[in-house]
Parts: sequence; C-alpha cells; structure tokens
Amino acid sequence: MFGREGHPTPLGQAFAEYGRIAKTLHLLAVVDPVDDTYRRQMHKQLTVQESRHKLARDICHGKKGTIHQAYRDRTEDQLGSLGLVLNAVVLWTTRYIDAAVAQLRAEGHEIRDEDAARLSPLKHKNLNCLGRYNFTASQPVDGLRPLRDPDAVNLDDDDGED
Repeated sequence: MFGREGHPTPLGQAFAEYGRIAKTLHLLAVVDPVDDTYRRQMHKQLTVQESRHKLARDICHGKKGTIHQAYRDRTEDQLGSLGLVLNAVVLWTTRYIDAAVAQLRAEGHEIRDEDAARLSPLKHKNLNCLGRYNFTASQPVDGLRPLRDPDAVNLDDDDGED
C-alpha cells in the first residue's frame, strides 16, 4: 500500500512528506531563539522521564544493576512487576505529599499552587530499595499513617552511620 517493488507509492510518498512537515516544525520550535517555551517544556518532560527511569532502576535493580531472569517470558514478568511496584510507589508518595501539603496549609503556612505543582512523587530518598519486605495487609484508621514531625529526632535517616 505504501510501497511497491522497493519504491514508495504516491500515498507512501505523501505520508513521508507529511512526516517531514511535523519534523521541520519540531526542529524550528527547538532552535527558535526568540521563544524558548517549547524547549523548556521539552526539558521538563525529559527531566520527569529521567526521574521515573532512575526510580525504576533503583527499584528493579536494588542498585546492583542486573536482571536475573534468563528467559524472555520471565524477564517480561519481572518488568511487569516493576511497573506495578513503580505505580504503587508513585501513588503512595503522591498521597503523602498531598497530605503533607494539606497539613501545612491547615497550620497556616503559605504554599502557592504553582509551587505545589512542581512537587514530584518520583523523588525517592525515603525509600529503602534493598532488603526484605513484608507485604502483610494493614490499614491505618484514617487511611494514612501519621506524618512525621520535622522537629523530632529521625532515627531512620539514611546518613550512612549505623
């Protein structure tokens, strides 16, 4: 339909030219020295994507850097599980960020919406990606555990000391 005997049909050539239009518009928007809005938007999207990849690498590999499944089907299972765990981590972090912002606002702190919009559930210094995990179901009374008091001594900080 798009090619015949190694050569594009008129319809195939039309699709190729149409694709070149989109590519040209993209390149013009990237190199435009007057308005860098498009470049900034691309940079933001790449930063979010890289943050997600870093979180996925840390969860999947436990900072060791290997996938231990030898067969393709088993690897797909492992990567599917990674997606499920990654989504659970992002959901958990989002709920707690929302609860923290709501508590700060309730205490009278000024938190602008544009600042709250920049918060990311992909930050994960608070996660321990190594070790054994217990997945017994438990449900706190109000749906979330209490937020930590920032003035309290943190016994579980990851400062490298034991």
